[in-house]
Amino acid sequence: MRRPKALSMFFPLRDDQPRFSTPVVNYFIIALNVAAFLFELSVARQSRYALDGLFAQFGVVPRHFELALRGLPNYPLEASAVTIFTAMFLHGGWSHIIVNMWALWIFGDNVEDAFGHFKYLLFYLTCGVVGNITHILLNLDSRGTAIGASGAIAGVMGAYLLLYPRAKVFTWVVFIFFLWLPAWVPLIFFFVSQLAAGTASIADTQQAAPGVAVWAHIGGFAAGMILVTAFSRRARAGRYGTW
Repeated sequence: MRRPKALSMFFPLRDDQPRFSTPVVNYFIIALNVAAFLFELSVARQSRYALDGLFAQFGVVPRHFELALRGLPNYPLEASAVTIFTAMFLHGGWSHIIVNMWALWIFGDNVEDAFGHFKYLLFYLTCGVVGNITHILLNLDSRGTAIGASGAIAGVMGAYLLLYPRAKVFTWVVFIFFLWLPAWVPLIFFFVSQLAAGTASIADTQQAAPGVAVWAHIGGFAAGMILVTAFSRRARAGRYGTW
C-alpha cells in the first residue's frame, strides 16, 4: 500500500505534542517492520521471483478471498485470513517503509501515550485489519497483492486527529518550503485525498494511483476515529483535543 503521489503536498517532519511515557509498543512495531523488511531484502538477493512469491503468500489478494468464499479447495479461507495480518508487516521498497515508519514515529507515540501500551497494540492491529478488509471488499475482483502498514498507520493518524488536532506539525510543503501547521491540516488533507481517489476509482472516472490501496487507508483512518473513544479514557471523558 504505497503512499499516493497526492500526499507529497504535505510531508510531516516532527510534531510538538509532548508525551509522558515511553512508547515501547510503537518502537516494537517499527522494529518488527524493519526486521521484516530486512528479511525481504535477503529474499530479494536470492531472486526477484522468490520475493514475489513471498508477497503472494503473505500479502492480501482480494480475488483469493472471493474464491475462498466460493469454497474452491485450492483457496482455503484460513490461509487467506492470515494474510490480513501478515500483509501489515511487508513493504514494497525503501520509500514505502521509510514513509510509513516515519509517519508512525511522529504520530504513534502520542496515541500510545493516550491509550496505554496494550490497548495501543490492539488498536493498531484492529485498524490494520479493518483497513485490509475494506480494501478486500472494495476490490473483490483484484488479483493485485496489497502489502504495507498504511491501513494501521492511517488508523493512528485518525486517532491523532481527534486527540491532538491543534498540535503543531513541522511540515515540508510541496517539497519547497517548511512551516508549522495545526495537525488537522495535513491529516484531513490525507483523508480527503484518499476518499477522493477511492470514490473516483469506483466511479471509473479516475483510477487510484497504481499500487496504492486507498480503501485500506480510508478504512483504517475511519476505524481509528471511531475506535478512539473505546481505547482512550481521555476520549471517553469527552476530553478530545481543542479545535
